Amino acid sequence: MMNFTDTRPAELEAMPLPELDTFRVTGVAQIRSLLKSVMDRSIPVIISGSDGSAHTAQLWAVDSNREKISFSADLLSPSIHRLIEADEAVAVCYLEQVKLQFDVFDRMLVHGNQSCVMQAMMPREMFRFQRRSAYRVRTLERTAPTASFRHPAMPDVQLELRVLDLSAGGCALFMPNDLPSVEPGSLINGIKLELDSDTEIKASLLIHHITSVQPQAQGVRLGCELLNMDADAQRVLLHYIDQTQKRRRMMSLD
Repeated sequence: MMNFTDTRPAELEAMPLPELDTFRVTGVAQIRSLLKSVMDRSIPVIISGSDGSAHTAQLWAVDSNREKISFSADLLSPSIHRLIEADEAVAVCYLEQVKLQFDVFDRMLVHGNQSCVMQAMMPREMFRFQRRSAYRVRTLERTAPTASFRHPAMPDVQLELRVLDLSAGGCALFMPNDLPSVEPGSLINGIKLELDSDTEIKASLLIHHITSVQPQAQGVRLGCELLNMDADAQRVLLHYIDQTQKRRRMMSLD
């Protein structure tokens, strides 16, 4: 596995090796089957490079004989060229309630008559993580944290969104209808998560899905993964979750 912190998720950073082995998939047939499921269902794959680049793609081909896989590639996108040049890259996607992750080695652009693909080696191992394995707490509305960041498609637009719920590895944000929408698969670096008036942490956000909430809410829910938090930020976040859980229990007793 990779040893840089920019693209390693919290699961791999925190787990001891023996426990991590329970999530490791090394069987050739099983890896091929998982990849074909991702391809057949046209599931978006987020590929992140060690230089901070990121690209959302479709898995277009799984060639078992040549031990190659191919992803969709937009030649006009600067991120795809940065991924080719990056030292290392990792792919993440969601197959129903399971998070799949694998390294993407030997990346190269292959040009065809009408399209271009990013070709890579068939992964030798994958990791399967059950989604929402971490405890998730609903925030207290009057003192809810906020996430501040620049809109990924409109850098001049600064967003400050209310956090609806929070876990050690993810959060849900409320996006009002009158704000410009964001696309699933967007990776947003340099966000500021303000937990209270005295506490804020920095992280990156990966937008996984957008769902509607009650009609009267006049907005949508962004399901996000939190990435690139240092050890101090993770400790602060866990403490906040624990304290919020205790406050909710006290409120229920009242």
